[in-house]
Amino acid sequence: MEIRSYADYLRTLDDAALIAMFTHRPDLVTPVPPDIASLAVRASSAPSLARAVDALNKWQLQVLEACAVLTEPFSDKELSAVTDKSAIFLLSGFIERGLIYQDKDGYRLPNTLREVLGNEVAGLGPASLAPLKLKRLEDAPPAAKKVLDAMLWGPPRGAISDIKKPTAGVQWLLDEKFLIPFNQQTVVLPREVAIYLRGNKVHRELEAVMPEIIGSPKNLKNVQLASIANITTFLRWTEEVLNYWSQEPATALKSGGLGVRELKELSLHLGVDENCAAFVAEVSYLAGLLTIDPDDKILPTHQFDLWLTQSAALRWQTLAATWLITSRMSGLVGKEGQKNTAPLGPELDRSLAASTRRIVLALLKESSDRAPELESLYKAAQWIAPSKRSGGLQQDYVAWTLREAEWLGITGQGQISQYGIEFLNGGDNSSIDADLPKAVNHILIQSDNTAIAPGPLEHEIAQELALIADVESRGGATVYRFSESTIRRGLDHGRTGEEIKKFLVIKSKTPMPQPLEYLIADVAKKHGKLRVGNTSSFIRCEDPALITQIIGDKRLEILSLRKIAPEVIICGHDAAEVMNILRSCGYLPAGEDSRGILLSGPRIQRAQTKARPPRIIGEIDVPDEIQIDGALRALRTGEKSSRKQSTMRNIATEALGSLPRTTANETLDLLVDYLQNQPSTSLSIGYADNNGLVSHRIIDPLKLSAGSLVARDHATGEVQTFRIARITGVAAL
Repeated sequence: MEIRSYADYLRTLDDAALIAMFTHRPDLVTPVPPDIASLAVRASSAPSLARAVDALNKWQLQVLEACAVLTEPFSDKELSAVTDKSAIFLLSGFIERGLIYQDKDGYRLPNTLREVLGNEVAGLGPASLAPLKLKRLEDAPPAAKKVLDAMLWGPPRGAISDIKKPTAGVQWLLDEKFLIPFNQQTVVLPREVAIYLRGNKVHRELEAVMPEIIGSPKNLKNVQLASIANITTFLRWTEEVLNYWSQEPATALKSGGLGVRELKELSLHLGVDENCAAFVAEVSYLAGLLTIDPDDKILPTHQFDLWLTQSAALRWQTLAATWLITSRMSGLVGKEGQKNTAPLGPELDRSLAASTRRIVLALLKESSDRAPELESLYKAAQWIAPSKRSGGLQQDYVAWTLREAEWLGITGQGQISQYGIEFLNGGDNSSIDADLPKAVNHILIQSDNTAIAPGPLEHEIAQELALIADVESRGGATVYRFSESTIRRGLDHGRTGEEIKKFLVIKSKTPMPQPLEYLIADVAKKHGKLRVGNTSSFIRCEDPALITQIIGDKRLEILSLRKIAPEVIICGHDAAEVMNILRSCGYLPAGEDSRGILLSGPRIQRAQTKARPPRIIGEIDVPDEIQIDGALRALRTGEKSSRKQSTMRNIATEALGSLPRTTANETLDLLVDYLQNQPSTSLSIGYADNNGLVSHRIIDPLKLSAGSLVARDHATGEVQTFRIARITGVAAL
């Protein structure tokens, strides 16, 4: 078959070649094109070619740029002359990807590829339309040589004051056609001149080998210990964030995302910087453990409760896998010049995010015996993906990936751990469960109203302790502090003073100090004595003396309290606001409903809506072998159908001129005859639509039913029903 176009070339490929092409370029079968012509259009389109070029490393890109510079068709010899002999071995890979193709005259490129590579490939200008005597360049005057040196390696454009009054050097080059006037103040260096002056090479330096990754080796045992500590810490951070928001939900911004004030509160609660707090919140959001309700409250989902029941390895894998594939960059939060980026907000998507992570983690895996330096890792990443769109790979993205991998525990002390390698290899990371420190079921209460957890606490104990104490410091052992506000929080969640005391006595291996016992008893005695509801709100108390004290407290004048009964005060403020003000002034109110029932009990809130993790942009999943085989069969079937339809259309066009004009009865008799005596015959019919316009159809009749013909339409391949009254004529093909 003569190859006259890119589509003709694709038609010559066998199944193995198409499968290889689909493996390298999965966007070609997402969705599957109907035939080869459609495949050629997609494969030579700018978006598809840009994705294919993005997958090339620096050396491959340099050779492809050299191919784009050469005049088509070009040969192996011409390519090696402007690059290196080893460049010839890359041609088979380009053919496999569909980036170049071969006919009887040589190699060619799809038409759009040069546009994708840019107008000035390798810093070279356009080809000259006039014949050039390149040897005359050796006799160029010094002023002309100075101009050539400035434009030699690009850009190939030069600015002058006026094309009609050039300098002597520019005038000589214009006269010899070694410069092309572009406009009144711009000249361009022709491609042939630049290549000649570059020593008949396209690039100044060929980068056939990836730069070496420099780093310092770490002790493997220390790497593993640091990694498992990071994993434990990140799981704890995630649990603390979601428990915190289940009790005191944050409010999302109107534009979406977490506000600056809420982010600061979260970072203070976790005891980490705001970048780390934003990352923990983002990963939880991506994993579907929290969502933003329609009332703009940020709340954990019911998925969080299921996540808590899973093993540590599975919980960690859920978070790490989500982070690996997401197109969101939490590192943008707080970056200078990124004022509108908020955690959980819509501005964090970047198309290069996931591909950058894959490249960085692959390099970490390759250099698993050291902790790489950022600069050398960035240079290696740039060599692997030199042509990334949207400004290319950025050093910030690489730095953020390293930082986040350390937080997650994929690395330890900057070097990839065995857990990280197992995760990237698709393992189940069961070793995490084995290596994690065993959970402890006790605490040690100190005389200064603190308690020490000598290790990670069992889940139930940790949850209970989080209600009645605040974390004061973290590390190998966690220190909790009891205070009046923390005891009151436990009472607000439905615990009684006796229950709190009993819990601490049972779980502590040291005796409860008397000051803590007195504190619990004192807060429990006062709690609920004062009650607040809504009028906007009311304050009710069975102790008239306390009511009198509140009325006379000048700190509460902001509430504009009004006494309506010996035991009741009303207020125009919301009940929650009144309770906060009273507590800040040393009172211990409890909430009650309109029926006077004390509102104490668990306040663990969950989102009313399902998790809505943000979508992933910019990535196309690589299809597996079964999907590629299915796509290939569909493509081959579509190509055969297209050829058959083209042939049938030609036949039908000839038959259409002699198509009989028959009445409905005559048409019915003919159809019955064909169905009984020639059931395998394809028919050409005229069929009128609702507007009376007659279209031509090619059908295989199947049966007659209630004044209609059931037949398979060749155009769509589907079984359709045709009303006999609308059939204007019938003819056999």
